[in-house]
Amino acid sequence: MRIRLERAKSIGEKIGLNDDKGYLVAVALALIIISSLLAGYYLLYKPAPEGYSTIYMLDAHNKAENYPQVLVANQNSTFSVPLSVVNNMGWTVQYQVLVKITTNLDSSPVNVQPTETYNMTLKNGQTWQNSVSVTENQVGSYWVVFELWYYNPSVMAYQFNPAANYCVLPIQVVS
Repeated sequence: MRIRLERAKSIGEKIGLNDDKGYLVAVALALIIISSLLAGYYLLYKPAPEGYSTIYMLDAHNKAENYPQVLVANQNSTFSVPLSVVNNMGWTVQYQVLVKITTNLDSSPVNVQPTETYNMTLKNGQTWQNSVSVTENQVGSYWVVFELWYYNPSVMAYQFNPAANYCVLPIQVVS
């Protein structure tokens, strides 16, 4: 550390500054050089952001507020929610949206048969929007899960990313 301090002071003396000012100027110059190198690196080798897909649901007024929660069996047991899928992967992607109804959320993806399947192919930046109808007539508490799957050509199969690719809507069916 002592050697570095002496070098910094010698640089300051060479440009005609006293000990304290020379040290400060040398540190300032070093910070400017390092900042310039970092800025140059990010300008030249700007890392591309990682691509992503997303799914979201809205209510009947295109807001994320008033979702259906209580249904009446065999009377008012069907509802619709606007669902959207957005492709920001950087390339065209084939998607599947699986609609599943379950009584527990013990796994992701949910281990039940889908009640509906929607297929779409989206170019980068494109959004798919659809009103998805769900019906449940059995009295009880349920979770309606909208899972987003994407086709991975390297494994020739649809894959699920539990980190961000599903929506869950709790509902209660009463008699």
